[in-house]
Amino acid sequence: MITADQLKDVMDRADALHRYLNIDQKKVEFEEEQLRTQAPDFWEDPKYAQEQMKKVKGIQKWLDGYKQVRLYADELQLAFDFYKDEMVTEEEVDTDYDKAIKAIEDLELKNMLRQKEDPMDCVLKINSGAGGTESQDWASMLMRMYMRWAEAHGYKVTITDMQEGDEAGIKSVTMTIEGGEFAYGYLKSENGVHRLVRVSPFNAQGKRMTSFASVFVTPLVDDTIEVFVDPAKLSWDTFRSSGAGGQNVNKVESGVRLRYWYTDPDTGEEEEILIENTETRDQPKNRAKALLLLKSQLYDRAMKKRLEAKAKIEAGKKKIEWGSQIRSYVFDDRRVKDHRTNYQTSDVDGVMDGKIDGFIKAYLMEFPSENEE
Repeated sequence: MITADQLKDVMDRADALHRYLNIDQKKVEFEEEQLRTQAPDFWEDPKYAQEQMKKVKGIQKWLDGYKQVRLYADELQLAFDFYKDEMVTEEEVDTDYDKAIKAIEDLELKNMLRQKEDPMDCVLKINSGAGGTESQDWASMLMRMYMRWAEAHGYKVTITDMQEGDEAGIKSVTMTIEGGEFAYGYLKSENGVHRLVRVSPFNAQGKRMTSFASVFVTPLVDDTIEVFVDPAKLSWDTFRSSGAGGQNVNKVESGVRLRYWYTDPDTGEEEEILIENTETRDQPKNRAKALLLLKSQLYDRAMKKRLEAKAKIEAGKKKIEWGSQIRSYVFDDRRVKDHRTNYQTSDVDGVMDGKIDGFIKAYLMEFPSENEE
């Protein structure tokens, strides 16, 4: 049975969310933005209409989220009072408490995602590190972990390119995670190097081995975001896709390789960005997706420049270097620990099955996004 202090905590946090989220102001904004969608010429500009509908739905989701928090908090208050009159059981009060706490924590977490990129879909790329088969197997385990996480949260995962390992696992994989809310906002916490320590099944002596894989997460841009691509710096190659796919797969050059020479605006240094896409057997579709992935990378670089310029706290913390291990997965000791937040769990199997919300929340609590003008 919950205590009076626990009830007070729920009510206080619900009231605090009302203030933080400016619920009264959002209600006014919602009515104003919705009125704009009722103009007779609203759909004459489809791009504007799409943006406006997106804005209306975005405000509505905040209002609906808070409405649910308020409902569960008030139900808990009633249940607590009814328990005194023996009208409900302890179990019913505790059930209402669990519902209220979950709704509050979900909305508090969402409130931490304030960058304009946070609501976007994302591109997630995994590269195996040095270590041959063991590292390639580790990369494939991470791929499965993120796919299971995405599946559990209602996202759609599409593998746009994958390089198989020599004996097992993968050398690299690029996948898009889309169709839900805040894919980038949540998964940006995964940027960095992931370290595995285990007794390797690929080692004849049964020795404990350490392997690494790097994870890169970038926002997936859409048609509403303008990113300049210099055609003079762009070139294409085509190649035959490998792997399963029937007779057509080795006869048609449907795979595309995009090369783009990126010039750093601050240093003037040039760097080649290489993107391969073998998602479909349709070369034009693969070209379009590769170009979208390039735009996402360019947008991500511009975004990071902007964050650095504003001296954000997390700019230095999220720097991706091979030595910057963000998390260790020690199978023998039954421990997964994030080195940035010190959050850890002994549920190794659960983590590898996609249960990484605890790590994501701990990261967002420690490095909250700030509002941007």
